[in-house]
Amino acid sequence: MDFSEKNTDAVYDVSTLGTSKTLILGLQHLFAMFGATVLVPALTGLNVSTTLLFAGLGTLLFHLVTGRKVPAFLGSSFAFLGGYAAIAPMIDGVPNTTMLPYACFGVFTAGMVYLVLAAMFKVFGANKVMRFFPPIVTGPIIICIGLSLAGSAISNCRSNWLIAIVAILVVVVCNVWGKGMVQIVPILLGVVASYLFAVIIDPAARANVVTAVASADWIGFPVIWENTVFSIFDGEFDGGILLTSVVTIAPVALAAIVEHVGDMCAISSTVGKNFVADPGLHRTLTGDGLATALAALFGAPANTTYGENTGVLALSKVYDPKVVRLAAVFAIILSFCPKFAALIVAMPAATMGGVSLVLYGMISAVGVRNVVENQVDFTKSRNVLIAAMILGLAVGISYNGAVVIPVGSITISMSGLAVAALVGIAMNA
Repeated sequence: MDFSEKNTDAVYDVSTLGTSKTLILGLQHLFAMFGATVLVPALTGLNVSTTLLFAGLGTLLFHLVTGRKVPAFLGSSFAFLGGYAAIAPMIDGVPNTTMLPYACFGVFTAGMVYLVLAAMFKVFGANKVMRFFPPIVTGPIIICIGLSLAGSAISNCRSNWLIAIVAILVVVVCNVWGKGMVQIVPILLGVVASYLFAVIIDPAARANVVTAVASADWIGFPVIWENTVFSIFDGEFDGGILLTSVVTIAPVALAAIVEHVGDMCAISSTVGKNFVADPGLHRTLTGDGLATALAALFGAPANTTYGENTGVLALSKVYDPKVVRLAAVFAIILSFCPKFAALIVAMPAATMGGVSLVLYGMISAVGVRNVVENQVDFTKSRNVLIAAMILGLAVGISYNGAVVIPVGSITISMSGLAVAALVGIAMNA
């Protein structure tokens, strides 16, 4: 794949912009990841503050392992939702505190699977591995990353299309006609403008914000002692459930790893640097796996590289990893400030929907650019069939439920993107 630097107007050193602009750029990345990151604990019963803390710590750990080269943010992974639901389903909206530690142990073992495959990437070399990921495979996969996420954005927009359209218009206007810093932070401006608009026109949204913020404390410590792997041994230990959790959740790592490779290709294509070769997939997988294992140990969701922040990179054209690390620091700080976290959690769904719709579309556009710039020949029926199967499976399965594979007494759930990627790789090989 061609990852040469084509972005002549891009910013690779954020120090040229000054401290105040750098802080604003960090906040933009924070807002981009926030909605999806806090949604996972809301669906699984895990703690939101703990999730933010380990999203920040996991991102910093990832950057340390990868030599601080890759501008990636690690937020809550949706790939493991099926695993949580199978082992520790919420009961009438109440977290299943008895089973969550077992589910977290399964996620911890999934993190270990990352490390095993990272070692294989190191032994066999990225070039041999990437032969299975040519542009005809990675391009459609990147396109599908955005398309598979777009459904959630539309669902959020439907809660109030007027508020969502305000967010979209502000992002588009600022990015296309804005000057200077306005053009660099369109996502942040879109969030703020749409949020304020919602508070002004919607009494229910205004009341929700006031109630949530007023009831939250200014300072509070993340709850890192609940639902941890260690709490399995606090009560009656059940080895059978523990084994079931491992067998159910650990294989999900294989699907998540395929998505990880797609994300690395998307970030490489966006930034114009080959992160697959340097620092290498063995390092990025190691960073992702360690972040996931660390989060699971202390009762936070699995981490994964975030497409939302890749969309921010594409829009802002500021590619310095320092900005992403700054967002990670902000996430850690906010994990100790329940009041600000409440302000973000109370954000209207339509606001995040409008912003996310743009970001997810940008990811798909990066995939299209990947195919075009690498001059994939679609006059060959072989290439057409590979792209057709990837696109059809990813989108079709995403909007009709995951593929469920029975293995004995348990089932393994695979997302549309994971199935499409595996089929695409197999067809190409």
